[in-house]
Amino acid sequence: MTKLSVNVNKIATLRNSRGHDVPNVLKTALDIELFGADGITVHPRPDERHIRYTDVRDLKKNLKVELNVEGNPKEEKFVQLVLETLPAQVTLVPDSSGQLTSDHGWNTIQEKVYLKEIISVFKSKGIRTSIFVDPIPEMVIAAKSTGTDRIELYTESYAKNYHTNKIEAIKSFVIAAQIANDLEIGINAGHDLSLENLNFFCNNVPKLLEVSIGHALISDALYFGLENTVQLYKRKLIH
Repeated sequence: MTKLSVNVNKIATLRNSRGHDVPNVLKTALDIELFGADGITVHPRPDERHIRYTDVRDLKKNLKVELNVEGNPKEEKFVQLVLETLPAQVTLVPDSSGQLTSDHGWNTIQEKVYLKEIISVFKSKGIRTSIFVDPIPEMVIAAKSTGTDRIELYTESYAKNYHTNKIEAIKSFVIAAQIANDLEIGINAGHDLSLENLNFFCNNVPKLLEVSIGHALISDALYFGLENTVQLYKRKLIH
């Protein structure tokens, strides 16, 4: 069964909008853990507009499930935070500092030397590494030489085209996953996955280890309740 890591950035966004501590990010994450999620994902950005660095520290101290911390390793504060907190997994994303949300994967060919160096730093501390990658065969192949443990397939194009032609929408992801499996690279996925498109993706991408879902899941929780929503997503991941 593919694991579900819930991204709680949106909880932090709601909290920060009023400048207080409601909703409480740690309490919500612990509830999500209790409700059956396999992990918690956070993506702290330099301006701390949603997840704060203190949130990451609190989550690491209190969670029993895996903590996955996403971010751009070219930001020195991010690297320091990861090395301080030692999450189970770090996912490297090539975001610019003011970017609204992640919108592309690494060019693993051009950035191979840099990625290899920074990945070795994290792995030396026992942190599993994953890098954000578009479903392009050349990028998946080049990811192998970086030493990464996993790739995270960037799934926006799949989600965008799912209702038009889901067979065509998933083709590049199946090919990318097959290549990753042949190279013995683990496969994660995330971005715009939802209750509508998750099961088809999970059942067609071979050896999908983990999905990271935030925006859609938190939005669905407004209607279905948080506990019920976590379980709805978990059921979509049954092969």
